Formats: sequence, structure tokens, C-alpha cells
Amino acid sequence: MIRYQFFPRSQGIIPKIKLVIDCFEKNHDKINSSEHNLSSNQVLEKLRYDLQKANYVVETGKSRDQKIQVPVLFGYNNNIDKSFNADALSEDGKIVVEVEAGRAVDNNQFLKDIFQACMMFDVDYLVIAVRNDYRGADDFMKVFIFLETLYISNRLILPLKGILLIGY
Repeated sequence: MIRYQFFPRSQGIIPKIKLVIDCFEKNHDKINSSEHNLSSNQVLEKLRYDLQKANYVVETGKSRDQKIQVPVLFGYNNNIDKSFNADALSEDGKIVVEVEAGRAVDNNQFLKDIFQACMMFDVDYLVIAVRNDYRGADDFMKVFIFLETLYISNRLILPLKGILLIGY
């Protein structure tokens, strides 16, 4: 089943983020990590149509022109000096979606996703999707505990309005 939790837990989910959850729920049988061993790109491919229908721009491949670049730094004449890539981005540029698979916890990819979203210009929300089952481990709960600790400790204040964690 699809699991999700929004952080901080003192706030609810906005409608544009609910659309992302709906995309995962609609495609659960195709991406269920307990039954399928899909890469993050394969999961994203199965979600592509529904995310696009929900007005998200979705990465189509690994070449530069197929990636979604979100500005980080601007230079002379407002030219983009630095950008980070996103798997999907809401049409207004406020919500970044990152779909992870095996590297989510083992390589701390979710931490890189958080850092990059915090650096992206005008981004308010991050959606991180991780496997519920990765080699018998529960990546969703591992990231959940990390985010819960981050928000409860209040020692690091993120510039994002919130993070949605999805387990697929």
C-alpha cells in the first residue's frame, strides 16, 4: 500500500500535493516495491502520464534537454549560473518531486534531495518517494524517523514549507 506523511506534522496537505499522492495510489499495483524491483526511472515512467495530467512537468530521460532544471544561482543579466535537476516539478515551480529507489537510504540520496530542494529558487515543497521494501528493509520508516527527528528537534530550520514522504 502507499504510505505517506507530511512534515511538519502540524500542517495538512495542500491540494497540489494531494494530486501527487493520487498519482502514486492510482499506480500502486505497477510500482509496489514488495512486488516489483523497479529503478527510480522505471517508477517515474509509470507515474509520468498521471503526473503530467496533474500539471507537473516530468523528466523524460537523462540527456540535458530531457531533464528538469530548477534554478539555484543567478548571474549577470539574470542568467542561470547553477541549477539542480528534479524528477518532476509543478507548473508553478513551487513543488519538486523526487522518486528514489535503492539509493534512497543506503547512499543517503534523500538527504541530497532535501539539500537541493532547499537551494532551489522559489521552491516551497519537496515530495520524496522511497520504497516501502528494499532488500527486506523499510526505507519509508527509516526516512520517516529521520524527518520526524529533524522537525521535532527544531535545531535545523528548513526554508521549505513542508516535505511529503511517500512510500511505494
